Amino acid sequence: MLTFRAGSFLPNGFVVQDILCEPGQTTVVVKHESVGSICPSCNKPSRRVHSRYRRSAMDLPLCGRRMRLTIIARRFRCATALCGRQIFAERFPDDVLAPGARRTGRLDCLVHHLGLALGGRPAASFAKRLVMPVSNDTLLRVVRRRARVPVEPLSVIGIDDWAWRRNHRYGTIVCDLERRRPVILLPDREQATAEAWLADHSGIAIVARDRGGGYGEAVAKALPNAIQVADRWHLMSNASQGFLAAVRKSMREIRSVIGATTINPELLTCAERIQYEGYLRREETNAAILALSASGMPLKKIARQTGYHRQTIRRVVRGERSDVFRPRQSSLDPYLPWLDAQWTTGKHNASDLWRRLRSEGYRGSARIVCEWATRRRRSEKANIESLQRLPSARTIARLMTSGRDALSKAETVVIAAIESGVPALVQAREIIDAFHRMLRQNGTAVLTPWIERARDSLVASFANGIARDELAVRAAISSTWSNGQTEGQVTKLKLVKRQMYGRAKIDLLQARLIGAD
Repeated sequence: MLTFRAGSFLPNGFVVQDILCEPGQTTVVVKHESVGSICPSCNKPSRRVHSRYRRSAMDLPLCGRRMRLTIIARRFRCATALCGRQIFAERFPDDVLAPGARRTGRLDCLVHHLGLALGGRPAASFAKRLVMPVSNDTLLRVVRRRARVPVEPLSVIGIDDWAWRRNHRYGTIVCDLERRRPVILLPDREQATAEAWLADHSGIAIVARDRGGGYGEAVAKALPNAIQVADRWHLMSNASQGFLAAVRKSMREIRSVIGATTINPELLTCAERIQYEGYLRREETNAAILALSASGMPLKKIARQTGYHRQTIRRVVRGERSDVFRPRQSSLDPYLPWLDAQWTTGKHNASDLWRRLRSEGYRGSARIVCEWATRRRRSEKANIESLQRLPSARTIARLMTSGRDALSKAETVVIAAIESGVPALVQAREIIDAFHRMLRQNGTAVLTPWIERARDSLVASFANGIARDELAVRAAISSTWSNGQTEGQVTKLKLVKRQMYGRAKIDLLQARLIGAD
């Protein structure tokens, strides 16, 4: 038969003197089994007891009841003649009971991890259910007090920004890619701040970053011998955005090719008519801006004269602001595969499709399904001459980069017309596809020829950006390191920040994110 002693439930080194059962609480009177203690000033042991006093500390709950330890502590006389401290209180190991602590080490550790996982008030509510009540302020104080910044030497890091408040204020996160954990949070994303921190860590050999220029310049100045690795996901995304910009530049040629240069307003819906009228107003503005640009006026002066943002003027000059109909999200989009399957089997009654779609979870009106059925019916017998509505640039870019098997008959007709009428856009798509294959197959040898070819195409702007950051792009293609870990830590940081309703200071965010102890 197993037997348990009362001392088995106590922290190490204590022995039971008495047990008192009170309503909702168990008080255990204990003393330490050591015969002496060490002076905190001279670190010399002493056994000369001066007096005794009682000290109280909370411990882990016992059988659903709060447990309080009443420690019969001793005061000792220091035996060292030259020590300035004549009398000192008995010291216990910090992991058992720290000086001045009101909680045992094991309870404090549990409070710390509750604060790390849940924050202030949620952790306080949960701790109350665990029969160890502690306030939310105490939880956050424990998290801050026990926070530790990693001190291991860094060799491979990832650096990225994160939003305190999106589009207003940003910070910087640095991650140790070898140990797969965050290292530090910086209060802003200024180049000088990152440069100062990097200069204090001269042992860093590899830095993974996004394609923004600030961090690249900071690394180049603080660590000139470090290898910079551009983030592969951002390279893929920038390539796709480059092709989308090429499509936007070619919208006038595309409109002319597929016969959509003229639009009959009588065939438009009310929402489409509003968008078309806005397009006509934008065309007047675009013509005025292009006339000023053709006269040699700088973009800043055009912005001051017209009142438009420089980014808008830059898009007009590049020919990227000529969409007639803006893309919009439809409540029918998640159910389009189901509707296509039903249509293929011969079910063309819109009202019947809407009633059956309701059983699939659709909450939209029958009018939306009827409009979809009408458009689908017209598209099946459409040809190039009868097409009047031009898809958006984003839709055209998606269709041109999708497999032909995934396109409908009308979409195939449109894409075939664009490919035959705008060969420069086909060339841009092939160049972007070659860049994607280069990233997937680690083909650094073809990067320089690719840049030369891309500079003479519609994606020349993207190619020039790759050329300016060529060393980091080469490292991204050939290296196994990536900034994906850092992006994941940013996602975790966003979760922690939102749990605290965005009111945590940077030290508390760092303590909860790193959670070192």
